[in-house]
Amino acid sequence: MSKLFLVPTPIGNLEDITLRALRILKEEADLVVAEDTRKTGQLLKHYGINKPMAAFHQHNEHRMLQQLVGRIAAGECMALVTDAGTPAISDPGFLLVRACITANIEVECLPGPTAFVPALVNSGLPADRFVFEGFLPHKKGRQKRITAIAQQPYTIILYESPHRLIKTLVQLSEVLGSSRKVSVARELTKIYEENIRGTLEEVITFYKNKEIKGEIVIVVEGKNIQKDDEQLED
Repeated sequence: MSKLFLVPTPIGNLEDITLRALRILKEEADLVVAEDTRKTGQLLKHYGINKPMAAFHQHNEHRMLQQLVGRIAAGECMALVTDAGTPAISDPGFLLVRACITANIEVECLPGPTAFVPALVNSGLPADRFVFEGFLPHKKGRQKRITAIAQQPYTIILYESPHRLIKTLVQLSEVLGSSRKVSVARELTKIYEENIRGTLEEVITFYKNKEIKGEIVIVVEGKNIQKDDEQLED
């Protein structure tokens, strides 16, 4: 039966893939739809999987959408993967899922790796309620988003690139206050995994003169309304 499988892939350590994911990629999928076929090709080769692939990324997803939906509707099973983590979480996938649902095509999402979960749990900040913001806008709407974030009473999760980390931390400090607690997780599940915790001021100081590499998750303490009210009264 035709179906779209959403298959999470390791965010670093290649051992972090499920037996079910490997079975789907090896036995069930007629085609592996990948954000980067070169990177996915390395993963498939590592596990001895030989399957045809098609590229599906932010630059061609609108153009490829109907073609892929048509092939699934015609009887193919497809596995959608991204470079790392779960499809559609700050990666391509949402448009294809929505189009398949609209076309009454079955969609099955496997559980598996996603970067923000270990970063959140390992931060030491409350994990019972949180807000996932993904990547902040680079320019338009960036300041407005940060201002809105400042009012959130729940733990806030952001994705960021190495070359914008300091800029983002400084902007958060200016709006949220330098004493707001933060945890920066870098290179999760890899050999050089790093989790730096402290206030925004402390973490900015730590990273200021360092070469920063790897994918980054920023976890920020939510607004403590009671504490802020007490400070205003003082």
